[in-house]
Amino acid sequence: MEQRKLSLPTDQREALLRNQVTALLWNEKITTTYARAKEVSRLADKIIQLAVDTVLDVKKVVKKGVDKKGKPIDVETIVDGEKRLAARRKIMAMVYDPPEVRKKDETAVAFRERTKDIQHPLIEKIFNVYAIRYSQRNRDNNSAGGYTRVLKLGARRGDAAEEALIELV
Repeated sequence: MEQRKLSLPTDQREALLRNQVTALLWNEKITTTYARAKEVSRLADKIIQLAVDTVLDVKKVVKKGVDKKGKPIDVETIVDGEKRLAARRKIMAMVYDPPEVRKKDETAVAFRERTKDIQHPLIEKIFNVYAIRYSQRNRDNNSAGGYTRVLKLGARRGDAAEEALIELV
């Protein structure tokens, strides 16, 4: 399938689409031109489909550890399987890694405590929120795909470019 060139050189077009896909997955909706929205929709659907396909590929690993009193204990952790790890790395190559944002009335200590285990917040959001949401939707509707919606907003004031709202369904 041929892609739109968006009147940009390849490196600039790829960076622009990567920025907009990242913003869409982070904020769940963005406003842009119609041509860009169609391309962003294609990329976002591919990213979400990768996560949905590998949502159940997890393994339980038991590691030996020591508690506070020095007694040996078994610690059970859940780690990604091979397919999910490959999908995670592929998605990390397709989007930027925005930093986690501090909430409005959150102290610095509370923010550090909340985010101490999160290394890549957008990737975690894709796998822990979107993949679960859409895999459930796919099971209920017995279908796959269609994770984004593009709505035309009309002409933009100034240059009369066709604007569109793109959002996750």
